Amino acid sequence: MISRRKTLQLLCGATLLPTAGRAETFSSERPLMGTIFRIKTYTDDQSLAEKASTEAFAAAAAINAVASDYIADSELLSFSKLPAGKPHPVSETLFSLLLQAQHYAGKTNGNFDPSLGPLTKLWRESRRRKTLPDAKTLSTAMVSSGFRKLLLDEEKRTLTFTIPGMRLDLGGIAKGQAADAMLAVFKRHGLARTSITCGGDVRVGDPPPGKDHWTVAVKTTGIQKPPLELVNAAVSTSGDLHQFIEISGKRYSHIIDPHTGLGLTVARSATVSAPTAAESDAIATAKCVSG
Repeated sequence: MISRRKTLQLLCGATLLPTAGRAETFSSERPLMGTIFRIKTYTDDQSLAEKASTEAFAAAAAINAVASDYIADSELLSFSKLPAGKPHPVSETLFSLLLQAQHYAGKTNGNFDPSLGPLTKLWRESRRRKTLPDAKTLSTAMVSSGFRKLLLDEEKRTLTFTIPGMRLDLGGIAKGQAADAMLAVFKRHGLARTSITCGGDVRVGDPPPGKDHWTVAVKTTGIQKPPLELVNAAVSTSGDLHQFIEISGKRYSHIIDPHTGLGLTVARSATVSAPTAAESDAIATAKCVSG
């Protein structure tokens, strides 16, 4: 349990400012998706909060199990072996995540793109080897990327890669999707006065007792931003403050620019508020790319 006098420090540089209220605070946290997921809820029924917490973490873990591009046997990574032009069945859980990601790819004209897996793989190799890919390798990966080359059939629940070498990466939206799923669990249990934080994402439900909003302070690239007031909404911060590589004296962000195939070379950060964490997560990434 976290004292009400303490603030909850978030990895994204945001802080949920302390609130006062009559209901007790229940807090829980677990490592997942390469970061720490934190839950804070107000309730007089601690046993119910514990039950909801267990189910919420299970929901997030289920998303990670199918959508991770780090887990070798995840459903998402298994698609990288698919032949082009052949429809392939997708689980209900992953298909809904892909549909949502594809929607925001279209909405951002590809500045957020779940099909940049070939380029993400090259970035990780560059980070390990401290060298950029050669022009031919980069060109091949760019040809194999592009959300319009991914076909999703809602009626049959299948995906089709239209060209060889495609690979998916939901890194720019999966944490937000997990945060949305976790809050949904708490709401089903009648615990709507809940916040979920994970990496650069904050998802909140109804306000704490005695308040009409959650107050979220955001800090990016060393600059303290004005606090945000949120109710049943989300805020995401994206940038290269923590994830970047330097090669030959040049800094490359972990955020891939689909126009160059490489990490962004201009330091940028974006904070976006939206009705859901999936949307704020994807749009924050897109805003870093578009500038």
